Amino acid sequence: MFDSSSSEKILKDLREEVQRYPPGTKLPSSRALVKRYRASAGTVSRAIAALAGEGLVDPVPGSGVFRAQERPGRARAVDCSWQEVALNAEPGGLAATVRHDAASILSYLQVQPPEIVDLASGYPHASLQPEQALAAAHARAGRRPGAWARPPVEGIAELREWFARDISAALSPSDVLVCAGGQGALACALRSLAQPGAAVLVESPTYPGVLAAARAAGLRPVPVPVDADGVRVELLAKAFASSGAGVFVCQPLFQNPTGATLAAERRPLVLAAAREAGAFVVEDDFVRRLGHGGPLLAPLVEDDADGRVVHIHSLTKATSPNLRVGALVARGAAFERLRTAQVIDNFFVPKPLQETALELVGSPAWPRHLRFLAAELGQRQAASVSALAERLPEFEVTLIPKGGYHLWLRLPEDSPEEAAVVAAARQAGVVVTSGGPYFASEPSARFLRLSYAAASNVAGVLDGVRRLAEGWRAARSA
Repeated sequence: MFDSSSSEKILKDLREEVQRYPPGTKLPSSRALVKRYRASAGTVSRAIAALAGEGLVDPVPGSGVFRAQERPGRARAVDCSWQEVALNAEPGGLAATVRHDAASILSYLQVQPPEIVDLASGYPHASLQPEQALAAAHARAGRRPGAWARPPVEGIAELREWFARDISAALSPSDVLVCAGGQGALACALRSLAQPGAAVLVESPTYPGVLAAARAAGLRPVPVPVDADGVRVELLAKAFASSGAGVFVCQPLFQNPTGATLAAERRPLVLAAAREAGAFVVEDDFVRRLGHGGPLLAPLVEDDADGRVVHIHSLTKATSPNLRVGALVARGAAFERLRTAQVIDNFFVPKPLQETALELVGSPAWPRHLRFLAAELGQRQAASVSALAERLPEFEVTLIPKGGYHLWLRLPEDSPEEAAVVAAARQAGVVVTSGGPYFASEPSARFLRLSYAAASNVAGVLDGVRRLAEGWRAARSA
């Protein structure tokens, strides 16, 4: 059986051993390495492939694996200074703004070293991912007849049918466009529904990926404040009127970063405000499967009677960062716009990935995994709240949602700058996310976002909060 820890040990040993061989020398055979490490042939093959990727060895089919020849260095450096003009000639400083947005996203996509407790990432730890079920689904998908054939650009019919049933009984499979994850769907929707230079309404605070996608499309994000019951609808109507925006992007369920869920009484008012403005509502339903128990409000698209809601649904958060399969739901001409944009960008989502998703959600392992995930996330949230109350009572947990994977923490008014707190926490061995990038304009206060799904277990969450408290004290005393 493949063991990631044994694979890493083999790779480390071989990396050191290869350095002792002169270039062109043949390494021990795979059979000898299997015997030496008592590992599977697949594990050894993966280690050899990793060494080849690093340029340390050259596998020669039929002959063996050899220490790579020394490669000559580059004769001269490439002068790329001309690119400073070419890439920054557009008005308005858009390039710098997009770079800033991308940096905030990359900061919590970064894979942390083992010694760092990750309380920043938006993806659940490997211990929360259905790895065995995914592997089995992938194996079954690869054996399906025609698994490697080119799929329809809208997605394979069975998966579109499943998404339509899963999202709302009011939907038809013809309303569903299979897409490659939520971020790509957001970018596709914004480029398709709004013209460059236009305003787009966003929740405040909001997911930095929304701001990045909007600005990359040449749009101007206009913030609309959120409270514990979701977007403030009286301000939403005013923002539509004053900005002329034709799109509002929202996360009505366990919003990122606040955790707020749009209250039932506000739902029809959001749709009414959009209807009055002749605008679309882009509903990013990114964590519906990360509830901690109890009934959830149906998505907004269920109440959509005139094709106003463009719904984004993804499997990624509940499964793996690598299962980038989701659904874009739209009706009428908007669907055609979205399909055209996706074809231009990607042609289609690879069929083996779609087949894998279909195998997974149709297996008995899927409901078991969702129950396990809900229980684990609930325990981690409770541990986070308890540890924060004990070690960081000066931090305000603004809301304790009944789902999601994160907490939004308001810092005291006399707090050091967010960047200083985040840096001190990193020095103490934990990463958290600064609140500033979640705002389209000036933040209302200083915040941190803490993700309790990214740590290895409950003990890791508790250790991470302990380290955060150490970093906080260091930042206060600096």
